[in-house]
Amino acid sequence: MTVFLGILLLAAVAWGLAQCWQNRRLLQRLSAMLDDALQGQFCTQHYNEDLLSAVESRMAQLLAANELDRRELVAEKERVKALIGDISHQTKTPTANLVLYTQLLVEQNLPPESRQLAQSAAAQAEKLRFLMQTLVKLSRLESGVITLHPAPAPLTPLLKRAAGQVRIEAQHKGVSLTVSPCEETALYDEVWTAEALFNLLDNAVKYTPAGGTILLSVQPCELFCRVDVSDTGTGIPESEQAGIFARFARGSNAAGVPGLGIGLALARQIAAGQGGYLRVRSSPGEGSVFSLYLPKN
Repeated sequence: MTVFLGILLLAAVAWGLAQCWQNRRLLQRLSAMLDDALQGQFCTQHYNEDLLSAVESRMAQLLAANELDRRELVAEKERVKALIGDISHQTKTPTANLVLYTQLLVEQNLPPESRQLAQSAAAQAEKLRFLMQTLVKLSRLESGVITLHPAPAPLTPLLKRAAGQVRIEAQHKGVSLTVSPCEETALYDEVWTAEALFNLLDNAVKYTPAGGTILLSVQPCELFCRVDVSDTGTGIPESEQAGIFARFARGSNAAGVPGLGIGLALARQIAAGQGGYLRVRSSPGEGSVFSLYLPKN
């Protein structure tokens, strides 16, 4: 009897060891599948379907479907990239010529009524050129065609560069623009972040009446540096603040103010592309504060 129990015990131990070995082999194969999937190299032909367990077979099917989706996404991205390139190439010359011809027309000796029409046409041609350029930029960022390259850099040169682009316009309008000194550094792409900040400052100048003020400053946070564009403009109702970053969105206070409604969408995409984000605090009649959050080093 004792011998029989010993044999049963040994058999049970052997069976347990065999199960552990099989489970270990299964986990190793599943781990190999996941490693291949993470590296974008998963292929079902690497595995013998006859030897797969039910779990392993389902995992293989799932990863194969995910790999197919990934390849289709890569192909779609390439198609979008080609389409955006074609649009940019095909529209650049016609819009440039349109701007040039309308400007030449304005310079001609025209009757007052004809000159006014020519000036309107020139303004619309310039608006079309700006729209096409901005839409192409936004589409390239959204589709991942353009990759931002944030690097550690001081913020003072960024603030001065962006402010310099709108200072003359602010002076002509009678708006005071002040840049607060700072010693902070952050991770950002110099070219694209300057464009995002310019869009925020350009909006501030547009919506701030003569005699108003704009302040460009930096507030250090724990994980981010917050670049604030504060103005004493018309302000934005709370009900509209959630939607103003959408493409072509314009607030109820935009009547009579030139603009296309895509500058904030572009600024938000630039912020997101380098691990940051964009927020607004505003009240009607009390101005607005647009905050661009940039990651710290």
